[in-house]
Amino acid sequence: MYRFLLTPRWWGINLFVVLAIPFCVFMGSWQLGRFEDRAQAHKEAEEKPVVSTEPAAPVGELLPVDKVTSGRVAEATGTYEDQFLVPARVVGEREGHYVLTLLRQSDGSPALPVVRGWLPGAADQDEAPAPPEGEVSLSGVLQAPEHTRSPGVYKDGGLPADQVGIISAASLVNLVPYPVENAWVTLTDGQPGNAGLTPVPPAATPDSGLDLKAFQNLGYTGEWFVFAGFVVFMWFRLLRRDAEVARDEALGIAPEGPPQPVTPAPAPGTESEDAADAATADRKPAPTP
Repeated sequence: MYRFLLTPRWWGINLFVVLAIPFCVFMGSWQLGRFEDRAQAHKEAEEKPVVSTEPAAPVGELLPVDKVTSGRVAEATGTYEDQFLVPARVVGEREGHYVLTLLRQSDGSPALPVVRGWLPGAADQDEAPAPPEGEVSLSGVLQAPEHTRSPGVYKDGGLPADQVGIISAASLVNLVPYPVENAWVTLTDGQPGNAGLTPVPPAATPDSGLDLKAFQNLGYTGEWFVFAGFVVFMWFRLLRRDAEVARDEALGIAPEGPPQPVTPAPAPGTESEDAADAATADRKPAPTP
């Protein structure tokens, strides 16, 4: 009854099933591994201190900033130049603004954005203390660049020329005539240039939690395993259907050959009318030559 399994059609079906199921299981396992990696990174980020306990290092050795170097204490040497204010920033449940100054590094590297500290109230450049003159050596906690989804950023636009809403190279590169590092540091207490300012607490490592991407990986895991189950379900359904057809043929109850067309029966009275017309035609005289 199952000789149909040896037909070319079923060879193709079986080959597809044999290849599809391992592929779906592999992809589902890979997506599950991605989710577990993100969950582990989230756990490590929660256990990791905001400020790394590793020794300070030159900022150039820690760039580009990532999940490992974010929170490291970075050292830099140079001179302060352009200064900007970052409005609508909250420190200690009070709203104020950051004082952001670009440090032109002595080794010729791109300028380093330095958050020297925080002031309460509305942003006013006249009230912000001027940066120290001459070359300075400083150390601060390295931070990743902000983006529009970062907490606390100002996204409304329409800021004065001496203010920025997001601390990143993308928001600063058009405001100064020199390149800017795509990272920033927040000075700790006692550093040159932050007298009279409240130190800004460093932020936790970004993109280390169970974000939308992590749950997307978990959803893809379920989808791949559902695909594998669907392949098995369709194989059994096709097998059952063809087995039933083969059984019916063996019992002689399956229709043989294609179905014959059914001729509709004539309407009542139609057959007698056609016979009368034929008889009338026979009784007509032949035409006279």
